Amino acid sequence: MTVRVLDEVHALLEAAAAEYHEDDEAVRVLDEHSQRLGEPLRVAIAGMVKAGKSTLLNAIIGEEIAPTDAGECTKVITWYRHGTAPRITLHLVDGGIRSLPVRRDDGRLVIDLGETPVSDVDRIEVEWPSKRLEEVTLIDTPGIASLSTEVSARSAAFLTPQDSPSEADAIVYLMRHLHSADLGFLSAFRDTSVGTSETVNAMAVLSRADEIGAGRIDALLSARTIAERYRTDGALRSLALDVVPVAGLVAQSARTLRQREFDALREVARLGRDARERMLVSVDRFARADAGIDVPADDRRNLLDRFGMFGIRMSAVAIRSGCNDSTDLADELYRRSGMEDLWRVVSDQFRSRADALKARTALAALSSLISRRPTAGSSALARAIERLEANAHELRELRLLSAARTTGIGLPDAEAAEAERLIGGRGTSATRRLGLDDDAGDDEVRAAAGAALQRWRAMLGSPLLDRAAVEACQVVIRSCEAVMMGVAPTSVVRSKLRLVRHPEPSLSRPDHAEHPGNGREHDSGQHQ
Repeated sequence: MTVRVLDEVHALLEAAAAEYHEDDEAVRVLDEHSQRLGEPLRVAIAGMVKAGKSTLLNAIIGEEIAPTDAGECTKVITWYRHGTAPRITLHLVDGGIRSLPVRRDDGRLVIDLGETPVSDVDRIEVEWPSKRLEEVTLIDTPGIASLSTEVSARSAAFLTPQDSPSEADAIVYLMRHLHSADLGFLSAFRDTSVGTSETVNAMAVLSRADEIGAGRIDALLSARTIAERYRTDGALRSLALDVVPVAGLVAQSARTLRQREFDALREVARLGRDARERMLVSVDRFARADAGIDVPADDRRNLLDRFGMFGIRMSAVAIRSGCNDSTDLADELYRRSGMEDLWRVVSDQFRSRADALKARTALAALSSLISRRPTAGSSALARAIERLEANAHELRELRLLSAARTTGIGLPDAEAAEAERLIGGRGTSATRRLGLDDDAGDDEVRAAAGAALQRWRAMLGSPLLDRAAVEACQVVIRSCEAVMMGVAPTSVVRSKLRLVRHPEPSLSRPDHAEHPGNGREHDSGQHQ
């Protein structure tokens, strides 16, 4: 998003704060949204109980700082922000704030609420020096559809408030398989009363993809097939931008792999094929005392907890294929876990649109405030919001992308699919917009963008298009033009401009200048 648009959003929020200067609550809300424009994008991780939310968060950050057990902390909304040093802050419902000790147990961060009941806690904030947290603020939420209605209600109230935008700018929704409760939650997230969510800031993750194939070595291939089916499913397509399969447990353990674990996995890989296959046929056979391997039973049970059968089988294959140290194995497991694909989608769909998503949230909050607490200047503010949304191309892209996934944009299927791609439905990079390989060069991108631009300009001239289709074409054309500008040659040969000084012309003009050709005309007249 351009600085100019960000400045306009800031200015609009300031104008609204001046309009509501006598309303302390309104000013507080407006100030919060003004500050949010300068913060990292807020991405909430949500899903049903045991969907693997905390495990996925640990895999993203690269350290075990989110509790994965069924303790009290998993029932509390926890924010993970970037900080120069580790720090844990407890925010209470009554407004109180208290620092908690930072303590680790076997590499895992321990968050201890002490004597404070969960019902008294509003949220926990963890500051951590992580590169990933410089880019996004991650919010771990309690499980949806929990046996505790209070826990479920806490997540629902945070993610889908009734009269204001969600505190999250985007959501990564985890599911083990597509359940009616998943569709119900995503529908609620899209259809909030202020209309801030829709499809453009939600994505779905098959978070325990390794379990789909019962831990087989080809489990992720099966999961990708299922994800593709979900991706094209009419119900889910209208609720999420993409569906990505991830083996979250493998990804977390890969980022936190220890040397002792690598040594144990290498012993598994060294077994003969028959012995290895017999031992890996089931959890019970792998963990029993007489498994026939020089690895203590406790260490093998730890491998099961940390990697699961899929991760152990994958590790054995990777080591036998040439991963000779723990670093190589960690990189290979992380790549195969699907986490790189997930982070690429998060980057393409959320981080690249961070400013637009934050501005959209701020404008939605202002619209909600105007609706709930109208003033004499509310109409002028509403018109300013409408103008800004109509003129900011990034916001028009989001609106068109949402319409393409839900109500339609008035174009034939093939053209609608191309339009969705060109406005960033599969990623906002130039190559993904144009359907090219990621390593395509500027010349190839420029040629493809030029061809698309000509095609859509010609389409815009069709008299058969309705209003929705015309507006869609206009947005697509502007997106193609932006891609063309992005790959314009950095150096252009220009002819040198030579400046020559001449005497400044006089302000008074001679008679012959006022009547050009006067003398000749006079002579001619005399001659006649």
